[in-house]
Amino acid sequence: MSNAIYATLTRQDGLLREMQVIANNVANSSTTGYKSNHAIFAEHIAAVNGEGDSVSMGSLSGHSHDLSQGAMKHTGGQFDLAIHGEGFFVLETPAGERLTRAGAFQLSADGILADAFGNQVMGAGGGAIAIPEEVTRISVAPDGTISSGQEILGQIGVVTANGQIAQEGGTMFVAAEGYEQVEEPNVIQGALEQSNVSSILEISRLIEVQRAYEAGQSLIEKEDERINQLIKTMRQL
Repeated sequence: MSNAIYATLTRQDGLLREMQVIANNVANSSTTGYKSNHAIFAEHIAAVNGEGDSVSMGSLSGHSHDLSQGAMKHTGGQFDLAIHGEGFFVLETPAGERLTRAGAFQLSADGILADAFGNQVMGAGGGAIAIPEEVTRISVAPDGTISSGQEILGQIGVVTANGQIAQEGGTMFVAAEGYEQVEEPNVIQGALEQSNVSSILEISRLIEVQRAYEAGQSLIEKEDERINQLIKTMRQL
């Protein structure tokens, strides 16, 4: 196989994965708290077998996350919460603690504040947040304090990650280096943060990547024809 085909195949593989990333962004354009992904490519330059000219080969090396603020949608739900500015809610999941901006919460059967999948929302001091059965209406202050009348029931934790975070499960993030509490959080009750995906930009990017993929496919086919023609010519000599 020629160097041109090798290089193009690695490019095609990267473009295919980027199309998958873009398609996932488009699919989550209406998902509460979703943060868009972007593919990161790396270029490797090395001589084949240590001899001759170098060959440049690109590949998908990872993803970056756009953590910019999404638009706020006011719902009026007392357990619908959004964070304006920096910070994440903390969820206790079967796989460990996860961070999220998706604040569509509810009460579990035993009165614990949780998300739609049953993952418990962690308080500022750690531990779950329990709402007594007799409480029918709560208020959430900007600092995350939950109260019913004059009674304080707990405080929702709002944190920032230490170091890099990795996206997991759509709207969840893993903070491998831990996290710390935000000193002055701004929690909004009765609202949800929408996805920060721009459908128009993503569709435009998808078209661009698809055309690049088609161009690469055409190059491979032409290179294959060239090699076959060369082989036929050599056989006739």
